[in-house]
Amino acid sequence: MQTFRQRYYDSFSRFYDRFVALHSTDRQETLRALLAGHIGTKKGAKVLDLCTGTGSTLSHLRKRAGRDGLVVGIDFSTGMLKKAQPKIRGFANVHLVQGDAANVPFKKSIFDAVTCCYAFYELKGKTQEQCLREIVRVLKPGKPFLMMEHDLPRKRLTRILFYVRLLSMGLKKTLEILRHERDVLLHYFSSADKISMPGGRTKIMVCIPDKS
Repeated sequence: MQTFRQRYYDSFSRFYDRFVALHSTDRQETLRALLAGHIGTKKGAKVLDLCTGTGSTLSHLRKRAGRDGLVVGIDFSTGMLKKAQPKIRGFANVHLVQGDAANVPFKKSIFDAVTCCYAFYELKGKTQEQCLREIVRVLKPGKPFLMMEHDLPRKRLTRILFYVRLLSMGLKKTLEILRHERDVLLHYFSSADKISMPGGRTKIMVCIPDKS
């Protein structure tokens, strides 16, 4: 049985790509290509894209992983995954999985990189915390988690809309993210560094777990 959030994202999938492109000014997916360039993996790598949505990042990750690599996109929304299917058609080593980001169906220490684009802020409270634990679990020691998100907008109206979006997580979690995002990430990773993307509307947090 579908939850309200699943039904919401199934409907949102119809205009999700246009919404993200408008907010990030990334209509050509340049920023997603830059994200893939920062994963630092070699050919043959295994990469997981959490909350993959309509799969816009998958082809860029595939270029980094190469033909011998493996790219998996996971999302809980049927509508989002349906939109993603045409984008990976013909790519034998790119797969879509319907599942929960807080309980991913993969073994420990299997991926060379994990990415999440414009979706992490949508996760609520305990789901977000469990998702971070799962990321650390499935990553190989010392391998990166890259979180791409909208940075704090400069224009007043856009900033208000940004706050409204974060409030969907709950007021307490919203304030924690806005004030102490790096500190939150450092509870799970040994380092968490910010990279500002061209245009000033998007950032990447590069997070590395312990190597042990």
